[in-house]
Amino acid sequence: MSKESVESKNIFEKIWTAHVIKQVEGHPAIFAIDLMLIHEVTSAQAFQTLENKKLPVFDPGRLLATIDHSIPTRSNRREIFDQAAATQVETLRNNCKKHGIPMRDFDQGQGIVHVIGPELGLTQPGMTIVCGDSHTSTHGAFGALAFGIGTSEVAHVMSTGCLLQLKPKSMKVEFHGHFRKGVFAKDAILALIGKIGIGGANGHVIEYCGESIENMSMEERMTICNMSIECGARAGLISPDSTTFDYLRGRPYAPTTSNWDASIEYWQSLRSDAKAQYDRGIIIDLDKLHPVVTWGTNPGHAIQINECIPKLANLPKSEHAITKSALAYTKLSEGEAIAGTPIDWAFVGSCTNGRIEDLRLVAKVLEGHHVDPKVTMYIVPGSEAVLEQVKKEQLDKIFLAAGAQLRMPGCSMCLAMNDDKVPEGKRCVSSSNRNFQGRQGPGSITHLASPATVAASAIAGQITSPEQYF
Repeated sequence: MSKESVESKNIFEKIWTAHVIKQVEGHPAIFAIDLMLIHEVTSAQAFQTLENKKLPVFDPGRLLATIDHSIPTRSNRREIFDQAAATQVETLRNNCKKHGIPMRDFDQGQGIVHVIGPELGLTQPGMTIVCGDSHTSTHGAFGALAFGIGTSEVAHVMSTGCLLQLKPKSMKVEFHGHFRKGVFAKDAILALIGKIGIGGANGHVIEYCGESIENMSMEERMTICNMSIECGARAGLISPDSTTFDYLRGRPYAPTTSNWDASIEYWQSLRSDAKAQYDRGIIIDLDKLHPVVTWGTNPGHAIQINECIPKLANLPKSEHAITKSALAYTKLSEGEAIAGTPIDWAFVGSCTNGRIEDLRLVAKVLEGHHVDPKVTMYIVPGSEAVLEQVKKEQLDKIFLAAGAQLRMPGCSMCLAMNDDKVPEGKRCVSSSNRNFQGRQGPGSITHLASPATVAASAIAGQITSPEQYF
């Protein structure tokens, strides 16, 4: 390997190197963390650890808290019926007050943790960001190295501002081509996961690139990076560019005018060098991609909506057992067309697809149409700011006229940790990120899809392509 290629670095390596405080060969690096986001579910034990050890919070200004996972999304959301959830929320409030940690509570900019970080301008290129939540990879859309951590690690960051980390490998994923009508970023990332499987990027940080990525909005890029964890990646990254800078400009925590030019100069350096090396690479062609939907019980069980569920005979023997189990759970058959599968519920929201662009797409599909009477449809904004924009653009009137329920911000039906659950045995097409058994409620069946596909399916009462609406 030439000296030039050794010195060349990809964006992940640049951020990693800049944040290693100390590295002893054969041991994890002492790794600096710039920002930690916290919510009500994975923080209580971490705060208790600090209490037990009589440790202060290292730097409260590097933290931001919100409530999202276990809260209700009905209109009277301040009344939390579930006592465990109510305790989680109140505990977070008390801990943030005690330690001087900024918190976004109800009517104070509350929202899903991975939605409010970017919209506030807290998420910035070159940063290291962690949260006790696996979908922290969302923030990688800004050229930040962002990943989920465990509760004990949350306590570690709170008390030291650092983590012990082994350096992951790097993987380059190139998306080429252009989207057909009715195909979106969610379809692209599901196509990748379907191709490489849920363990296809284990131990790697993915850098997404190619002209398809360059042409995406920030919200589309966040959808891509959000689901990096679903193919096993430690994190997902996209180099910052003018789209990134335009999104951040003027946001509450973004660099001020006096610091803006210096920030841009640094951010522009966060691009992979021409001869940067990667441990693995893959190319995905989007030109012929149709909308994608899952049929089984993990995000890797993904096919294009005009395809049929795989037959066991066409799959490796190592996949036969999990495929049989998945089909038994979802009550589907090998070789069966996925389009036309009847649904009972439809959900748009989550940290994957609960942003304003997602809800605009849904409004475009729903306008002038009505949700099938047999289908219950929830539309849940990712934050109070998104909800405010929905009302400003009068999208709420379109949702109401179509027979969909616009809810208050929160994680909602993404996971069965709050009041919003799919009943046992019922089938939901969902814009969220996971379709594990019971993910949306005990015995519930989940099909992942784009917000547009969710909306089109809600109208039809069955899994349906949204292509006709675009």
